[in-house]
Amino acid sequence: MKVLITGALGQIGSELTLAMRHRYGTANVVCSDIKEECPPGEIAEGVYERLDVMDPQAIAAAVQRHGVTHMVHLAALLSAVGEARPTLAWEINMGGLFNALEVAREAKAAFFTPSSIAAFGPGTPVQLTPQDTIQRPTTMYGVTKVAGELLCDYYFLKYGVDTRGVRFPGLISYETLPGGGTTDYAVHIYYEALRQGKYTSYIDAGTYMDMMYMPDAIAAIINLMEADPHKLTHRNAFNVTAMSFEPEMLAAEIRKHIPAFTIDYQIDPVRQGIANSWPDSLDDSAARAEWGWNPQYDLASMTSDMLAKLKGKL
Repeated sequence: MKVLITGALGQIGSELTLAMRHRYGTANVVCSDIKEECPPGEIAEGVYERLDVMDPQAIAAAVQRHGVTHMVHLAALLSAVGEARPTLAWEINMGGLFNALEVAREAKAAFFTPSSIAAFGPGTPVQLTPQDTIQRPTTMYGVTKVAGELLCDYYFLKYGVDTRGVRFPGLISYETLPGGGTTDYAVHIYYEALRQGKYTSYIDAGTYMDMMYMPDAIAAIINLMEADPHKLTHRNAFNVTAMSFEPEMLAAEIRKHIPAFTIDYQIDPVRQGIANSWPDSLDDSAARAEWGWNPQYDLASMTSDMLAKLKGKL
């Protein structure tokens, strides 16, 4: 397996690159991003390519140069940023995906790209959202994710490209800060708990959203990419989840470690509106049945690990 990861310096990619290099060998995982240079650190020890996903010729050249057999396409603008710049979000999220899929088709490479809980909308069942259900999102990010799911299905059905993907909930990590998502509060709150002992949330109390700790997200990508294709019915956009909580629940869990921690609220109407349009929880039974999805972290174990890791980092 020779893997090219686009958007590899983002929240998911920076950890996925290291995990894949550990699993497949450093020389077999090419890290790429739009930044001119890879920042110093462990991720810089392997191959780095400066790639703009809007340049299909550059993607194709990198795939050919490195003998790539598997592509992981992560380059995208996230939900809150996408609402601020919807035209750019469409161009990058859809144009970049189309370019990458075309390269995968021509190179006969397997292809993974994540979808998101944002692919659902206000008309979707809120509790235990089914794998197959109505998808009418009200954000540009969500629109691009639904279109992306369909485009990946098309490339599998029309051209036989081995496309696979999951619908990620909010992702929480101590390694890198998120890049403009609605669920980012669930990362920032840990930093502020350690730094100041308090946090002002832009998401209102009682707003449930599905979440996942990054080690489980990385495992989901690798496990699905390695899954037996004959067992995959859905292939693209499997629901995956690990936990569902609202800000007060997260604050209560943090207080088990930092008793004086307090939370208050200053609601961001844009991100709150996005959160209100998403489901509270997902039904991930298809992923469990078709490729053995099984998360390892819940709210308590994630919080314990996040705080321990961040204390060392900060």
